[in-house]
Amino acid sequence: MKSKLTVTSRFSVLTLMVVSLCFAGLALAQESPTSKSSSLSEKDKTFMKKAAKGGMMEVALGRLAEQNGQSDDVKSFGKRMVTDHSKANDELKSIAAKKGVKLPSKEPSEKWSSDKVYMDLMVKDHEKDLAEFQDEAKNGSDPDVKKFAEDTAKMVQEHLDLAKQTQSKLQ
Repeated sequence: MKSKLTVTSRFSVLTLMVVSLCFAGLALAQESPTSKSSSLSEKDKTFMKKAAKGGMMEVALGRLAEQNGQSDDVKSFGKRMVTDHSKANDELKSIAAKKGVKLPSKEPSEKWSSDKVYMDLMVKDHEKDLAEFQDEAKNGSDPDVKKFAEDTAKMVQEHLDLAKQTQSKLQ
């Protein structure tokens, strides 16, 4: 009877140890936010932070264009910037949260000058942004960030074309 009890208790202890090791393995296999961000290169992180800052600037200036623009085309362009860049910013925030990357959150304080100054800035800014988004889409290391850059580059190209068209109407 005693040996049966000893065998049963040893089997119970062994089972408990195996189950404990399985749970420990599962806990170690789960990724923490810091381990997720470590898969991102510094280039990817820098791109994400610049894209977030630029996106917030586009939204802030777009609101000003909607409110203060003299031309209906400029007001319409500003509205499109608010809509499209707000959506892109939300998508980028979602990716950053999954990857454990802290994005800048301070809203820029922009001032309105004129329709022409705004559209000149939008052409110049979208040319620069397009190059950066295309570079990240081609050379980035994280697949989620690359896809975001590739998809957003198409939107930025549309914005650039529209900005040039709107700019030409103001000359």
